[in-house]
Amino acid sequence: MAVTGRFVALLALGALPVVLFGADAAAGATVLAAWVAGCVLLGVLDLCLAASPRAVAIERELPGRLRLGETAASLLFLTNRGRRTLRGRVRDGWSPSAGAPSTRAAVRIPPGERRVLEQALTPFRRGERRTEHVTIRSIGPLGLWARQATLNAPGVLRVLPPFTSRKHLPSRLTRLRELDGRTSVMIRGQGTEFDSLREYVPGDDVRSIDWRATARRSDVMVRTWRPERDRRVVLLLDTGRTSAARVDNEPRIDTAFEASLLLAALATRAGDRVDLLAYDRRLRARVQGATGPELLSRLVDALAPVDPELLEMDWTAAPGLVRSVTSARSLVVLLTSIDAAGSSRALLSVLPQLTKRHMVVVASVTDPDVQATARSAHDRESIYRAAAAERALLDTARVSAAIRRLGAEVVTAAPADLPPALADKYLALKAAGRL
Repeated sequence: MAVTGRFVALLALGALPVVLFGADAAAGATVLAAWVAGCVLLGVLDLCLAASPRAVAIERELPGRLRLGETAASLLFLTNRGRRTLRGRVRDGWSPSAGAPSTRAAVRIPPGERRVLEQALTPFRRGERRTEHVTIRSIGPLGLWARQATLNAPGVLRVLPPFTSRKHLPSRLTRLRELDGRTSVMIRGQGTEFDSLREYVPGDDVRSIDWRATARRSDVMVRTWRPERDRRVVLLLDTGRTSAARVDNEPRIDTAFEASLLLAALATRAGDRVDLLAYDRRLRARVQGATGPELLSRLVDALAPVDPELLEMDWTAAPGLVRSVTSARSLVVLLTSIDAAGSSRALLSVLPQLTKRHMVVVASVTDPDVQATARSAHDRESIYRAAAAERALLDTARVSAAIRRLGAEVVTAAPADLPPALADKYLALKAAGRL
């Protein structure tokens, strides 16, 4: 049961004559008590005449999933199975992160009829946005009291990573086609698979001359190469506490997702097999054995509900995780944070085990504000800030140098630049025949 503002105003109206006309205390109390009793009787009558909210059948219609930043329509179908007209308000229990502009709506449903409530949901967080209940408040015909019930009406909306970095994919695919020799541009890279023969042009590597073909023809012929296909790319995402930090108003883990999706889309077009592991101290997501369009679909579904854990990443398990995927030589991409020497010791300790068998790339986000602060020193306070920022940059440089000494490659960039930078590193390694 609930009371409305109209009932409160009605009660206050009864006290008004007593205050204005100054009746004696005993008579005023009697009049006021009679007025309150009358209002309560009207409220009880109004409550009895209100339609039962539990006689409402609820159906929900939601899209299965949508990308972060997109808008989806949530439809709520209400059927009045009672004998009285339902007048009142309906509240759908979406969490604030679902992005509903309003969760309350006024309804009027005659007996046996159905109404639909439509909401535009624009979630601002990844993952599964859920609602469990719908609360219906049925107000009586006098508008004084209301009957209220909360009914089960579960709904789930899966919000996928936005994959905004896909805008970089066409240009990288063009470069990939150049590497594979499928365009008129010939790349004199150090591939490992023989592609075709063509005439020698100045600037070609003399080591590519095919002397047998040259002997058969009057022109000097050279071999063209292309990068090997059907290689393995293993993406290992650090979902520990450092991935929760926000850089340029974006969590590190979301930047890692964007970089992983772009690299996976590029690698699968190149004919390579891509596997993904998200790990901190337990396996949070695993995608293995998917190719083509199925790969991206499974990746976004697996990554959507993954949030950072406030735990240190257990890097000692990394070699075993990679071995569980493949024992062949692969490109292993570690997406983590390397901006602090102390937190990177565990990573540095396991890198030799990985670089011994695989080509390893460590990708990390850098904060553009730190770089801007390091260049700004115009007063005493900014000088101290610049010194702290410079120290942070030096720590990152020290860790990067240590990683390179252990045989791995390093890719660092701002959040918007890391996905294309990682894709460029993949293409460079492929062009150099290092995969």
